Parts: sequence; structure tokens; C-alpha cells
Amino acid sequence: MLAIRLIAEPDRLDVLVLPVRSADSTAEGDTSAEPVPTAVAGPDGTAGEATALVSAARLTGRAGEIHTQLRPGRTPGRLLLLGIGDGDEAAWRAAGAALARSASAETHITIALPAEVTPAAVRGLTEGLLLAPYRFRLTEAGDRPALTAVDLLLDDPTGYEDTVATARTTAAMTHLARDLTNTPSSVKTPQWFADQVATAAADLPDLRLRVRGPAELTTEGFGGILAVGGGSASGPRLVELDWHPANARTHVVLIGKGITFDTGGISIKPVASMKLMRKDMAGAAAVVAATVGAAALRLPVRITTLAPLAENMVSGSAFRPGDVIRHYGGTTSETTNSDAEGRLVLADALAYAVQQLKPDLLLDLATLTGANSVALGKRTAALYSENDKLATSVLAAAEAAGESAWRMPLHTDYVEYLGSEIADLYSAPTQGAGSVLAALYLREFTGELRDRWLHLDMSAPSWADGDQAEVSRGATGWGVRSLLRWLADVN
Repeated sequence: MLAIRLIAEPDRLDVLVLPVRSADSTAEGDTSAEPVPTAVAGPDGTAGEATALVSAARLTGRAGEIHTQLRPGRTPGRLLLLGIGDGDEAAWRAAGAALARSASAETHITIALPAEVTPAAVRGLTEGLLLAPYRFRLTEAGDRPALTAVDLLLDDPTGYEDTVATARTTAAMTHLARDLTNTPSSVKTPQWFADQVATAAADLPDLRLRVRGPAELTTEGFGGILAVGGGSASGPRLVELDWHPANARTHVVLIGKGITFDTGGISIKPVASMKLMRKDMAGAAAVVAATVGAAALRLPVRITTLAPLAENMVSGSAFRPGDVIRHYGGTTSETTNSDAEGRLVLADALAYAVQQLKPDLLLDLATLTGANSVALGKRTAALYSENDKLATSVLAAAEAAGESAWRMPLHTDYVEYLGSEIADLYSAPTQGAGSVLAALYLREFTGELRDRWLHLDMSAPSWADGDQAEVSRGATGWGVRSLLRWLADVN
């Protein structure tokens, strides 16, 4: 990962970056720009040169706008003017991401920060710098960014050390979730995923791991996980990761859908819909990475994370459309669509959390429905909860983190569609709105925690078709940043 130093005096000035903000709009609506006074002055002449360039290049100062000026024979050899918009955290994050991509051919850059730069701005810049260059490759071939080091020039570097450390941990955990999600399913069996969790958690005190295999799942009655994983030669697992610091006052359970590959089962998917189904465990990746990050940051909240892991395959032992599944705790589901498998494994985990863990708050993240993208597009998760305070706090954390979610309704008139003639519930009704119905089905397993439960259907934003700001194409690690923000304030 990119090395970032906080310094008060530059010791290397190959490339100097100066911030430019958007100024007041004109009557016609055009925006002008102006250089921002920096905490530490650059070499003689650079401030005046920046002022002249802003006007000559007709810069707007929008976040992520970059203008490069070559200065042969002088120091610095290149001067970069970086648009920071209105200077809030989101604008600095976009600026950092644009800079990391634009300056990828450089080896070292120095960014002169404003005199009154806020910790939030430094966090946004750092996250943008670290997240945008991410690439997942299983081969050494291909170009890699030359940029390896960035210096942040400040008058008081020590005042921002904790901020940069938090941003670095957040980026590292987002990278972990991206790596887990991008890994091909030929490698990513349920046991492989559990092994990666063990490796990530190994050196963190007060972080405990338990992994249940098929025998334990059978003994304890996790029928949904066993049914979905029954068609695969790679048996299912249930990962339980517990972060329990001594000073915790609130206990949160996080649950993430962990389908390591989804063929759709006997209700098989078409090829076009199946080829990216290695991402169907992005919810599990997000909650695991957030928990490891919380432990690394020593957040004062107890977190128990459950990742029900299964591979939904087609074979003679696969569960059938029309089967009745008995979940943990005894509730039964009739399923006529084996491609609606995620809610079956989540139901087991939710019931176990309610009956055995008894947390204060219960959240689940899942790449659950294609209806998520139909309703909200490619970058926004659907949020469901009956708890206004909980929903508001999670939405605020997502906005601060630069991730997008939108609260959706839990229509009571859809509940009748969940009725089955032969079981307690019908898991995959064809009536009504798909994402809403999936949430209503999960709600049936929340018991006494129904008013303290929140569900995020994050199928759409878990994957990006191209680069945009700090998001790189492929797995996005959506949810890690939002969860870490929320968990930091949950007490």
C-alpha cells in the first residue's frame, strides 16, 4: 500500500501539489477558482505561479480537477494544481483519488495542505489516495503504478497522526473485502474463506474465531445453510468472529451473506447472470473486514460477526424447488426457487443471533436481489429498518464514508405473500417488490430484535464496472467504510 508521511519540512520536492478551491459563482453560474493558502509555504515563486496558472488555465477548482505545469531545471520540477471543490471530506476524497490515478507515473509527490485543514479533510484525502489505485490481479504481468510515497506537508504533523492511521486501517480493510470478493470461486470455497478470516484475525488480541463445519451445523440445526451448501463438494461453514473489548457497553451482531459461488442451484441462472457470482459473498467480506478493522482500531464496542458460507451448486444432492427447510430454531420455509438462496442462509444466522447471542443491535448485509439495482441503480444500497434512530445513524455513517444507501419501505400489505400452505413461510414470492419482500422474509427471523434490526441489500454497489473516484472496477468492498464509521460512534 502507498506510503504516506506527515511532515513539516519537505525533504524531497520532485512534484509539489497545491490545492485550488472553487470560488464564488458568477451571475451566469460559471465557477471560478483560487489557490488555497498552505500551512507551509512552498519554494519561492510557486504561490504566485499557481495564482497565474489558475486564471490562465481557466480552472474551476472542482474536486478532482488537476492541472500539471512542467518546470524544467527548477524545484519542484512539476507543479500540480489540485481541485478540492468546497473543501469538505467528500471533495478531498475525490481529489485524493484523482491525484493517485493522475500521478501514477510519478514515484513521489508532496501535497501542501491548507493552513486550517480539518482532520476530516485529511482523512478524506488519505482514503482517496489509498483506495483509488487498488487492482486485483493473479498474475505479475501488467503495469503497476510507479507512485509509492506521498508526503503531506503540514505545520503540525503530530495532530493528524491518528486521523491518517484510521484512514489507513479503513483502506486496508476495504482492500481485504475487495480481495476476498474478487478471488475466483475455483479458489474461494467456504473453507478457504474461513481460513482467510483466521489469517486476518490471527494477531489481534480480544478477537476470537469459531468455525462450524457440516457436522456441527447438522447437530445444531442450521438447516438453511446445510440445504444451500448441500449440492457442493465443498461443504458449508459458519464463521463466528467475536470482538469483545473490556470497555464495550453495546453489543452489535453483524451478519453477511457468504455464497462463495451461486449457480442458482436447480433453478439455474443463465450464463450472463452467473459469470460474476463470485461476488455473492461480498456481504460476508464486508462484515468480516469491518470487524477486523474495529479490532485493529480498538473500537469500544462488542461485535459478533456471523458469515454463513455455502456454495450453491447443481448436483444430485442439491436442494430442490418445493423443498421445506427447517431453520435454526425450528421455523420452516417452503422454497420454489433455489436461486433465492441467500435469504435461507441469512435466516439461520439471524435466528441464531436472536436466540443465542441476544445483542443490542442486529445488522445484516447481503448481495440479496437484482431488484436492488432496478430500484436504486448501480451505486446505492437499499436500507430497511423499523428503527428510525438506527436507520438515520447508519445512513449518516454511509454518507460520511462516501458510500450510498437509501431507506426503503417495509410494506405490511406484502406480508401475506410470505404465507405457505405447507410451511411457516414461503421464501421467494413472485408478487410484490423483490427487494422489499426479501427484507420482509428476513424480518420474520428477527424475533424480539425486530425493532433493533437493520438490513442492507447491497447487491448493486458491491461491484463496479469501471473506476469512479475512490472506487475501482471490480469488487468495491462496499459497506466496510460505512460500518467502521458507524461502529466508531455506536456507543
